[in-house]
Amino acid sequence: MSTSLNTDHFWMPFTSNRQFKAAPRMLVSASGMYYTTEDGRQILDGTAGLWCVNAGHGHPKIIAAISQQAATLDYAPCFQMGHPTSFEAASALVSIAPAGLNRVFFCNDGSEGVDSALKIALAYHRVRGDSLRHRLIGRERGYHGVGFGGISVGGIAGNRKHFGPALPAVDHLRHPLDMGKNAFSRGLPEHGGELADELEQRLIALHDPATVAAVIVEPVQGSTGVILPPKGYLQKLRTTCDKYGILLIFDEVITGFGRLGAAFGADYFGVVPDMIVCAKALTNASVPMGAVVVKQEIHDAFMAAAPENTIEFFHGYTYSAHPLASAAMLATLDVYRSEQLFERAAAMAPYFETAAHSLKGLPHVKDVRNLGMVCGIELEGIPGKPTTRAFEVFIRCFEEKNILIRTTGDIIALSPPLIIEKRQIDELFGAIADILKR
Repeated sequence: MSTSLNTDHFWMPFTSNRQFKAAPRMLVSASGMYYTTEDGRQILDGTAGLWCVNAGHGHPKIIAAISQQAATLDYAPCFQMGHPTSFEAASALVSIAPAGLNRVFFCNDGSEGVDSALKIALAYHRVRGDSLRHRLIGRERGYHGVGFGGISVGGIAGNRKHFGPALPAVDHLRHPLDMGKNAFSRGLPEHGGELADELEQRLIALHDPATVAAVIVEPVQGSTGVILPPKGYLQKLRTTCDKYGILLIFDEVITGFGRLGAAFGADYFGVVPDMIVCAKALTNASVPMGAVVVKQEIHDAFMAAAPENTIEFFHGYTYSAHPLASAAMLATLDVYRSEQLFERAAAMAPYFETAAHSLKGLPHVKDVRNLGMVCGIELEGIPGKPTTRAFEVFIRCFEEKNILIRTTGDIIALSPPLIIEKRQIDELFGAIADILKR
């Protein structure tokens, strides 16, 4: 590391700051599938940054769009004003969204998207005169960002234990991970679809369906180790929500934009929610942006309830539909379409799956879970030292193999850019295998 760089003042997010600053891992540039470190090493990106650089780093079309937009209109407010690129961006997003989801509320990341979706759900019932519906249901081990709404419906205790009570009237479904029955499943697990029944049989029965506003789930639970929905699970949630007039929200911050080989997880699973939250790969992570894509009838309920010439929904952000983000999004969706990256991911998924499951039987490997271009490798933890084994693999991959992976607890999560080639898949899993053997 450059001796002139002072690392003291940046309080890094979700990082062991003391450990990092004692031995920093600095990335200084990126292109395609690779980062470059300060000492000039090329690092194969096995995580698409943080699940987000689906088209690879430094795509020239996206860079050019951002540069041109910055030179033309660097910022414009979207409170009582507008700029053309924001409306073009909304139309482009709707063009690939599931049928019926055709109204877009822009924000700046997934955390804001989740909080926006929860507020839309609560307010929707109220503007329709159904004010009893105030309860929200999430899922254990769910990750929905770090806003107070997201950590409330999320199922990660460590993300909220220091911050006191969050939102009231929140409950959680059990997560569907069952390694006893489904370990080393290829694709969707066979067992566990009945866990979706507890939405009706336990939570709705406990709280009264008239009080439940929305259910929010990730189609695939990513940040807590790639937990896959068993066959039929999401379909059952949709049926139950329809039966009781409850909104179903899909958090597709990770599964959106080709990760499963389709535009959205909703398309892959054939389940259309009432709202989709997306971010990350929406702009290929080049400029922060998030969005909530909403069914028209939800939007129209706000329009019908508010008097003429008044604000219909008291919510928004200074940087909603920022011009640079809107331009980046338009260029990103064009790249996905012109380079057929969703189709490429679907075609590459079987090879990725075979490579992932080649780790079965290696030391410390308890489970491998995969779907599309994402997989989780669950390791045996070291007694009394949780997270240590996976973090050691992370460090050794970076320092010895020039590979970037991601860990969560003692689980390795892989989600490479969709431009990855077979030889790079071999390199990625080969490096992990070699380290585990040693």
